[in-house]
Parts: sequence; structure tokens; C-alpha cells
Amino acid sequence: MIKKLSKILAFGLFICILAGCTSPISTATPQPTQIESAQANSSTAVSTPNSSATTASANNPTPQASTTATHYYTPTPDLRPKPEDWQKWPIVPSISANAVAIYQKGLALGNDPTHFSKVGDCQSISEVLLGIYDQEMYIEVFKNQPDLQETLSQFKGSFNRDGMAVEGGFNAAAVLSPIWANPDYCQAGETPIECEYRVHRPSIAIISLEVWWNGRSPEQYEKYMRRIIEFFIERGVLPILSTKADNVEGDHSINYATARLAYEYDLPLWNFWLAAQSLPNGGLDPIRNDGFHISTDAWSVRSYSALETLSLAWKTASQGQQAS
Repeated sequence: MIKKLSKILAFGLFICILAGCTSPISTATPQPTQIESAQANSSTAVSTPNSSATTASANNPTPQASTTATHYYTPTPDLRPKPEDWQKWPIVPSISANAVAIYQKGLALGNDPTHFSKVGDCQSISEVLLGIYDQEMYIEVFKNQPDLQETLSQFKGSFNRDGMAVEGGFNAAAVLSPIWANPDYCQAGETPIECEYRVHRPSIAIISLEVWWNGRSPEQYEKYMRRIIEFFIERGVLPILSTKADNVEGDHSINYATARLAYEYDLPLWNFWLAAQSLPNGGLDPIRNDGFHISTDAWSVRSYSALETLSLAWKTASQGQQAS
């Protein structure tokens, strides 16, 4: 009986083994030629953005997933006025996001938000540029201009200060030379701008320089100005560049070079040249008549337009926002 039962079990096991070797009924696996055809169709399929359609091979009834749509983005257009149109640039510039970032970096480095510096020649000394605004009377004068009132309070003490980087006869080369540093305040080997930064730690620097030497050229001016600009940017001091009223070079190439630098470094350009055009003789002094020095009437226009520029730069940069 046991022997007979063993035979029955053995026969059942044999049937199960046979069943395990039989393929179930299903869709046939594609042959190599079918796979190649499907791959070819997939690689050449074209999809359009926002399309949900799928493609299928003629030899393969299984739909293929659509390729991911390619999105094309156009860069934000640069709407800033071009340097060659500098004569049409506004007197008081807008303040870019890059300018804000420079200022904010400087605060993190320990620059003083209540200090600004001037870098310039005889047309930047306190009598000509901004010095009057340390007088208390101007708080009342600007009673209807609260932004300017705040700026006077914020930078009190810097307006009537020439500092280490302002001197009659200074030019773009002189402020980079230790020879011209004030030995009473500056350390051995310091340039005027290095000394000014160490002594005053400004958060903003108004730069208005000429190329007043024999053999001057726009190329030399631009070379030295780059060094000055990069010196301040590296230290988180926001440079404000300036055009000039005169045209001693004959073709306005210095103002054009300044505009190119402002454009390249994305810095504010205070267009004093344009402000001076509303004055007699374009703001130039008719008494000296040397084609360089500005009139006393121009001093007021120069200081006021500089104050407006300083105010906007400070208010915008301190709030960490780009001006509209």
C-alpha cells in the first residue's frame, strides 16, 4: 500500500515539474528588430511645450512616453542707458541692486553708515562741494524735504570734511600715490585713498577726479580710475562716480570714459555735467575763463545735486532695496 502511494506521489510531482516549465499565455516579447525600431522612433519624436500626447512605434503597440518638453528662456534685457548717451543720463542716478550689495557688504565689514568720503581735486573741497550742509540752518531749509533732512542728520560731520583724498591739484593718479598722502595722518607707504579709508571708514565715496597733467589721455584716466573703483568695491564702500562740467580735452572723452566705467561696474553716476548746462556758460567760471574752474553759482548746483544723489544712494542701499 505504501509502495503504491509512493508511486502516486511521484507521478504528481512529475506533472508539477512539467507545468513549471510551460510559459503562460502573454503578449509576445519584441524581437531584436522590433526593439531597434522602437528606439529609433523614440529618439526622433518631436514634442511641443505643454503637450500631453504620446508616441508609439508602428511595430510596437505599447505607447512610448513623450520626451520632456524643452523650455526656452530669454535673458532679462539690459534697459540701462548706454555710455555713449551719457549726456542724457539723469542728474540723480537710480541705484542698482549691485550698488546695494556693495554697500551692504561694507556694513558687514564694519564700515561706518554715518560716514561718507570725497575723492577729488579743488572742485571737491568743502567750499565747493557739500560743505555748507553741515550748517544747522539747512535742517530748516529742507523742512519740506524729509529725505534730505534725514541725510543731513545721518552724515553730519562728513559734509564739511575734506579728508585725506581731497586736495587742489589731485587727479586720478595722485590719489594712488603715497607721495601725495598727508604725513600728519597717514602711515608710511599709504596712498591718499588708503589713508582716507583707514581713518574715516566711509560707507559711500563720491569720486570726482580730472586728469590734470601734461600728456593726459582718457586711457590713462580710465586705467587709474579702475584701480580706485576696485579699491573701494573690495572694501564694501559704494563708489558714486561723477561727470564734470568742463571739456578741456575737447571731445568729452573723460566724461564718456566715466560713463563707461559706471556702466561696466554697475555704479551710480551723478551727472553734474547735465546739471551745469542750465547755468550761464555751462557752469564754467567766466572770470578765470580757463575752461576748467566752475563758477560760484555752479557751486550751489554742484552741492545740491550731489546731496540728492547721496541721499538716494544711502536711503536705497540702507534699506537693502533697488530703486525703481
